[in-house]
Amino acid sequence: MYAAARVPIEREGTTVEIEGVGKHGLRAPLTPLDCGNSGTTARLITGLLAGQNFETTLIGDDSLSKRPMRRVTEPLKALGASISTTDGKLPVKITGSQLAGKELRLEVASAQVKSCLLLAGLYAEGRTTVIEPVETRDHTERMFRWLGADITIEPAKDSRRITVDGASSLTARDISVPADISSAAFLLVAAACLKRSYLELPNVGLNPTRIGILDVLERCGAPVRIDAQREDSGEPVGDLICEGGIGGHGLSLINGPIIPNVIDEIPILAVLGTQLPNGLEIRDAGELRVKETDRIAAVVEGLWRMKIDVDEFDDGFRVHPGQPQGAVIESFGDHRIAMAFAVAGLFAEGETTIRGHEACEISFPGFFDALDSVVT
Repeated sequence: MYAAARVPIEREGTTVEIEGVGKHGLRAPLTPLDCGNSGTTARLITGLLAGQNFETTLIGDDSLSKRPMRRVTEPLKALGASISTTDGKLPVKITGSQLAGKELRLEVASAQVKSCLLLAGLYAEGRTTVIEPVETRDHTERMFRWLGADITIEPAKDSRRITVDGASSLTARDISVPADISSAAFLLVAAACLKRSYLELPNVGLNPTRIGILDVLERCGAPVRIDAQREDSGEPVGDLICEGGIGGHGLSLINGPIIPNVIDEIPILAVLGTQLPNGLEIRDAGELRVKETDRIAAVVEGLWRMKIDVDEFDDGFRVHPGQPQGAVIESFGDHRIAMAFAVAGLFAEGETTIRGHEACEISFPGFFDALDSVVT
């Protein structure tokens, strides 16, 4: 009698158990890997697969297939990867090859690109160094350390160097995944904009490279209190408490180094800007043009539909204060646009309809139930 083969990935409720196969135990997929709508998946897995000894093709949905991939494929080629794209986009064909570690300087601050190259560095001969112009979210570096990789970080005045040794071995450990602060941001802004509101969000990730939203809210006169702060699986977590009532005039411009750390929150910050005495201007955020949709254009269009004055720039926009009016909003299939304007609809005059609202399920399943639970 033979023992039943162990399933490498098992799910039970909110727990996922993965049986590791080691750095060199992956095998070629039988079909192309469908990354769906996830740019993070497509870019990070490209780095992981670049140093394998087999061929893989990555595909995605219509939205993802329009997003640029050269930002990861070109530096991977500098490490020796064999990769071909479809006019710089998906589908991407990866022919695994031996990589050689080297120093790579990022032209644009991007946690996705950095993480892609660090994953590739695990399979490269020697050491791979990624130099980023400003610090971006560092979940990958923390996870590498948690699992035992040989990784060093050298901060400098005008750059940050992260080096990983290709000889690193990883050791399986339990990992606790906290609540996502980018998702929490929609509820926090809703609470901040609605007078006499009170909101508690337990067990939220408080990575220092992700909490720019808390700084923004504090500068708007809606401070968020952190309770029970602690560290879990190499990441800081805590409980957030936000009380409504925006006050003060301390914020009118968000730009520069903070932008990479609030990049996903900018659509909801635009909504927040309608409620600030001086409005809100976002600059240095050209990266928004190549997200799930052109988020700068989508935000501007949505605000105009809600009768809010807004000026559009190549790298951002300026939102003038005003009372949103109910409108029909096009989400363009973008989850963050849909959620941001759903929050705007809470304090708009009249009815707001979100076309393509189901996009919220991409990153926040049950978003509308959660929103309803805190406003009724």
